[in-house]
Amino acid sequence: MKPAQIESFFATLQAANPMPVTELEYTSVFELLAAVLLSAQATDVGVNKATRRLFPVADTPQKILALGLEGLENHIKTIGLYRSKAKHLMETCRILVEQHGGQVPRSREALEALPGVGRKTANVVLNSAFGEPTMAVDTHIFRMGNRTGLAPGKTPLAVELKLLKRIPAKYLVDAHHWLILHGRYVCQARKPLCGSCAVTAFCDYKPKTP
Repeated sequence: MKPAQIESFFATLQAANPMPVTELEYTSVFELLAAVLLSAQATDVGVNKATRRLFPVADTPQKILALGLEGLENHIKTIGLYRSKAKHLMETCRILVEQHGGQVPRSREALEALPGVGRKTANVVLNSAFGEPTMAVDTHIFRMGNRTGLAPGKTPLAVELKLLKRIPAKYLVDAHHWLILHGRYVCQARKPLCGSCAVTAFCDYKPKTP
């Protein structure tokens, strides 16, 4: 994909969805961090179902610590890997209270030091909560980076770094939302919906004809 095509690609996505947001439900930076931590190998729909039970009861690190591990597990047990996620979230809450005054830190280094928080999770928080131009490469963005020719790479980090380099600065803050939503609903894994895709003219992928 050439630079002029990249500009048209994102201009088209922006025109269709000027204010993209994550589909995870949250009302605070901490709720976002908790939701993203719970979302590994789970759908946003599944995470929202669990957090609708959890957040009205415990929406701060202190309140989750007060629930105790068993109490937390009971609120999120509909999510896959809920036991390990509960342990990570409890430990994260302890660190937030003891080291950060109960607040979510704004630095990548501090975020990635939290249990269960990797580079992708840190990127989501930095972008969605703090408005930083980061690129959280999930399975959808990894697929689209390679399939479209936008940012081919063999690893999520390679795709991330290439996207940050190739996407025009004016689109960077919102780009990860556009790519996730497009990958989730249009540029799907098994059968991309090229016939109804608004950016197919700028994409390197050519669907196989029967």
